[in-house]
Amino acid sequence: MGKLLAIDGLNIVRRVYEANMEEDSAAKADAALRHSLASFRKLLTTHLPTHVLPAFDFGGHTWRHDLYPRYRENRAPMPDGLKERLPDFYLQLAELGLHVVSVPEVEADDVIATGVLRWLGEGRGEAIIASTDKDLHTLIEHGAVVWDHFKGEWHDSKWVETKFGVPPEMLTDLLALMGDVSDGIPGVSKVGVKTAAKLLQSYGNIDRIMAGAGILKDTLGEKLRRDKDQLYMSRQLVALKDDVRMGVTWNMLAFDASKVG
Repeated sequence: MGKLLAIDGLNIVRRVYEANMEEDSAAKADAALRHSLASFRKLLTTHLPTHVLPAFDFGGHTWRHDLYPRYRENRAPMPDGLKERLPDFYLQLAELGLHVVSVPEVEADDVIATGVLRWLGEGRGEAIIASTDKDLHTLIEHGAVVWDHFKGEWHDSKWVETKFGVPPEMLTDLLALMGDVSDGIPGVSKVGVKTAAKLLQSYGNIDRIMAGAGILKDTLGEKLRRDKDQLYMSRQLVALKDDVRMGVTWNMLAFDASKVG
């Protein structure tokens, strides 16, 4: 059986870059990409995959902006020095035998979701996702596992339940309820992870929560009724696309782990 390693590329690069507290500069970008390349090498040698899907955000407008124009409006743009060096970084990844996948109008998360679900659906073997992104943990429901490269730890169903208070199959609804300030996803005002988890533990999903919201006479009931429309929109925003036209075949993503030193 095979082993797919799906790498959330900018999750690696941006975290490495932002770990350096120096001012933005060409030298800082060069150092970040040098260390990021080492991180990719370590991922390959640690997991020895048969196939690798290195997914990177294309940047710019996405389908989520069509749904909600304020999506990610407060997120700081990628520093120019880093953005300008990414094409050279992609060439370095190609020298490792990797085929970078970056698709207009969608995010790397959507590419990864499409690839991982297709891989698992075809029964090709195990699927590992290298990322710290909360949204990608929803794929654990379908049999994937998540690897936190920075902490060197596995995230599975038990980890999700311990971290968020709900199993992976409820995680999309939980993220919709609590929203995400960094992505500009509104959710329900002043509903955090604990309240969202309690609601889902009691009702099971957002539809059942909203069906019962009319009889909740407290402040929480008022918030749910008032923010109903933005809650359902938030659920659309956090849900991952699984039908992205990636433009690659499994043969193009095949990887010979024996060639990485």
